[in-house]
Amino acid sequence: MSRRQLVRPDAGGWGLDDDDTGCTVLHVDMDAFYASVELLRRPDLAGTPVIVGGGERGVVLSATYEARRYGVHAAMPMARARRLCPPATVLVPHHEDYARISAGVMEVFRSVTPLVEPLSLDEAFLDVSGAVRRLGSPTRIGELLRDRVADEQGITCSVGVASTKFVAKLASGGAKPDGLLVVPHAQTVAFLHALPVEALWGVGDRTAEALGRLGLRTVADIAHTPLTTLVRGLGEATGRHLHALAWGRDARRVLASVPERSIGAEETFPRDVDDPRYVHRELLRLAGRTASRARAQGLAGRTVVLKVRFADFTTITRSRTLRERTDVTQEIHATARDLFDALALDRARLRLVGVRLEGLADSATAPRQLLLGERTHGWREADGAVDRAGARFGAGSVRPATLLPRR
Repeated sequence: MSRRQLVRPDAGGWGLDDDDTGCTVLHVDMDAFYASVELLRRPDLAGTPVIVGGGERGVVLSATYEARRYGVHAAMPMARARRLCPPATVLVPHHEDYARISAGVMEVFRSVTPLVEPLSLDEAFLDVSGAVRRLGSPTRIGELLRDRVADEQGITCSVGVASTKFVAKLASGGAKPDGLLVVPHAQTVAFLHALPVEALWGVGDRTAEALGRLGLRTVADIAHTPLTTLVRGLGEATGRHLHALAWGRDARRVLASVPERSIGAEETFPRDVDDPRYVHRELLRLAGRTASRARAQGLAGRTVVLKVRFADFTTITRSRTLRERTDVTQEIHATARDLFDALALDRARLRLVGVRLEGLADSATAPRQLLLGERTHGWREADGAVDRAGARFGAGSVRPATLLPRR
């Protein structure tokens, strides 16, 4: 028995039994990940409404379940979140902490099975078919993962256990927070048919409206609608896709070590800005966050992308591919700054800027040529010293003088 309460498969009124035979696909999702990591810094706020985000014009990155009861959710404008939940404590995000905790969580997953497919910093699919003989049933493995994440990283996660990726992801959502839900293979269709159409992967607002015009409200409705009708109303690809999911058919396999396509950071300004010096400083801050996240995951990227959003919400991006991959703050910043200066905006008012690193690969295998006359110790070593100081004294304890508060 797990040291924490075992959430039975029939919890929450799902009416499912506990047969996990053939259910070797797990979806593990951290609970309110960014907010949970922030509570490690502020344990005094545990059990209270907490919102992670920045500025009045930014958006909510995460919120504790206490804040969610007020209607707060991720991607909501911060101003609206504050109005909905006046007692909430608002915390600024610490992306370096998220990357570090995420790396630890993924390491726990890979100690159980090499077949781990990360979807983001805080969730992943696992194929545990090869671990059953060694560690026990899929349910037992799910309990083990929950315990180890809680013990080693100090946060909680929810686990969905099923025979396919799609159903496992639905199950983890049904298990939240801090739970485990098994959808037996034989009961997959019954489980799905009780759900609303919005539960199907690929059904957004527009598709839900189209389904509504066809009189389809539940997954069962879709399953029992002739395929030809779905194709005629939704198009060939969408119609066939939703019909297959409605019957629990999902042939996708867990793909190990799917690389993250990009790492980045962006900032919405408290008010529109037109001072290029201010933007240059912000680009340095964002380059630092991006580089730190890359180093924490052992990655380096070859393409630097600049994102600029104007006051009228028009958004543009510019990119430059470097000769070699990098995870160095100054190299990323210099490239982003050059891209910004090349825009020649002439004091245009900006709402947001962002920096992103693409073309990622393992930094340990990324070739690096020492240029003629270049010092053997420089910005790369400085970044390493900053990382070590941050790990010991907290993120942001060492920063460029340019970013120090002005007196």
